[in-house]
Amino acid sequence: MTSITVLYDAVKESWSRETSSLWSKENPALGQCGVTALVFQDHMGGEIFKTSVAGALHFYNSINGVRWDFTFSQFLVPIGYEDRLATRGEAFSDTTAEQYTCLSTDVKNRLAAKESGSEIDER
Repeated sequence: MTSITVLYDAVKESWSRETSSLWSKENPALGQCGVTALVFQDHMGGEIFKTSVAGALHFYNSINGVRWDFTFSQFLVPIGYEDRLATRGEAFSDTTAEQYTCLSTDVKNRLAAKESGSEIDER
């Protein structure tokens, strides 16, 4: 099974304009929360949670009561986590099928490359 640290690195390396229209070099996590929560759940299981941040929904994960928020760095303010259970459908409402497929495929490729000791060409 993939460790959360290895998954985090693969996800961060996979974020791009193709995985969020809000992506930038200055703030690569921006707009990535829904798609990232979905891909995290695909690999690690657990639940998807939501909370309101600056009037918008923010998605993240929980495994056995431990919160995992790979995209917290997109915010300039502390997050007041409400830990409200979300569905995959709600998280999908924050992304597109194309963005999900792109992130999911890229993360799988990076994890496979890390496992085999190969390198992935950067975008």
